[in-house]
Amino acid sequence: MAWWGKVVGGAFGFMFGGPLGAALGAAVGHSFDKGVSVDHQGQLGGAGQERIQAAFFTATFSVMGHIAKVDGHVSDDEIALANAVMEQMALSPDQRQVARELFNQGKAAEFDLDGMLVQFRRECRRRQTLMQMFVEIQLHAAYADGTLHPEEAATLQHIAEQLGFSAQLFAQLEALVRAQRNNQRPGSSSNGTSVAAAYDILGVPKDASDSDVKTAYRRLMNQHHPDKLVAKGLPEEMMKVATAKAQEIKGAYDIVKSARGGRLK
Repeated sequence: MAWWGKVVGGAFGFMFGGPLGAALGAAVGHSFDKGVSVDHQGQLGGAGQERIQAAFFTATFSVMGHIAKVDGHVSDDEIALANAVMEQMALSPDQRQVARELFNQGKAAEFDLDGMLVQFRRECRRRQTLMQMFVEIQLHAAYADGTLHPEEAATLQHIAEQLGFSAQLFAQLEALVRAQRNNQRPGSSSNGTSVAAAYDILGVPKDASDSDVKTAYRRLMNQHHPDKLVAKGLPEEMMKVATAKAQEIKGAYDIVKSARGGRLK
């Protein structure tokens, strides 16, 4: 929570300007108007890890608000999902208030989505797994009401493109999130993931070789490992979100392993 302590403690020297700084500054009630500093090597200035964490938090909730409104209506399910993310992150009351302010900024007609994404990508400094987690969170937000509306799909594809993701990678992420959402539908038991759903979560067909299943599992676990994501700049508050995703992937692998007679190690 070091990044948050710096924000509320008035140590703004590490902070960025641009759309991210403007959004966070408005939500917190401070002005970050000095712009992004650049050192003699052309690198972004500031305390890197804390700065990336603040950027991730800011972009996550503001873009989530934008996606919720893009189809013209913010549903109760979308609001509930935003609140669920805040609950899972165990945000303090002050952090929740800032997250809600960012969400509301994202809903505004004048929200600068492209400016936000360009700066967010720059702040992430090519940390693809971190940006991938960001896209997955936004996909979950779009699926909150059970349906990915055309306007939401187009916006998400645009977000992925702005962050440098290929159409193929975005399709893989969308399929992963869709499988996870389907697995969480009301009525399913806590351990009621079907074998078919487990294959969908791993992103491999049922007739995939053992080697391909293991490769897919290792890739997904590497991409969702909480400690690795935090090391790359994921806010510590979001570790529970990453942990839940990693546990679901491991659970799916265990189901496939059992279905294959324990051949997978």
